[in-house]
Amino acid sequence: MKKIIVPVDFSEHSEFALEAAASLAQKFGSELIVLHMLELSNAIITSTHEALSQEAVFYLKLAEQKFDTFLDKPYLEDIQVTPIVKHFKVWSEVNDVAQEHNADLIIMGSHGASGIKEVLVGSNTEKVVRYSDIPVLVVKHNPILFDFEDVVFACDFTEEAVKPYLSARAIFDKLGAKTHLVYVNSPDGNFKSSSEIDKKVANFLKRADGDLENMSKVNVVSDYSIEKGILNFANVIGADVIAVATHGRKGLSHFFEGSVSEDIANHSTLPVITFKI
Repeated sequence: MKKIIVPVDFSEHSEFALEAAASLAQKFGSELIVLHMLELSNAIITSTHEALSQEAVFYLKLAEQKFDTFLDKPYLEDIQVTPIVKHFKVWSEVNDVAQEHNADLIIMGSHGASGIKEVLVGSNTEKVVRYSDIPVLVVKHNPILFDFEDVVFACDFTEEAVKPYLSARAIFDKLGAKTHLVYVNSPDGNFKSSSEIDKKVANFLKRADGDLENMSKVNVVSDYSIEKGILNFANVIGADVIAVATHGRKGLSHFFEGSVSEDIANHSTLPVITFKI
């Protein structure tokens, strides 16, 4: 893991993400690319009017000054940190920055969202999760004891989940984490019999691992919804982080179908890392 993107707005939750990123950077020897987006309108960015141009310069200089204080942290010592300020207004463009710098991971702080605000507005973190082509780690709290000892990886064990599973395993194996694979059998997840699930999981592991050695790591849980099943299981085993595969739905399909990964990223108190299918 050579480069980690950390989008920040200089808030407390951004500091949580920065500290979590520093912890991983120390383990992997990664460079941190700390990104702040001014979210200025196109009218201000492209304007030739002197007053509007001066306003853009003002916000740019203000962001640079905030970086001086924000990045003055003892846990960043001996870590290569590159601050970047962009004029972007749309948070989906974080993925463009990640691609430009060939980053391996995005880490964001989030306070979550719920109710009507989540439906109508969503959160910036949710938008990044939806559009990112690389894994996104969402951090909710101060990572004082940030560690990856027990990880829950939840997926539907379909063929398209093989790639995110292998990506997750590569990260967690290097961290020395114990990975608990989870399949949630629920009414909203196309309920299956035990034999059907065993066959599905076996086919998945044969394709992904080439053998069935990890069959004992698979936990089948039943709950009223996939989200509840994942969160309840993580709570029971005392997990440190939840990993999920995501389709990254966009547009109307996202609005009507929703996304389990985004719901978990919003509602879980644990760190959540998403892997794009």
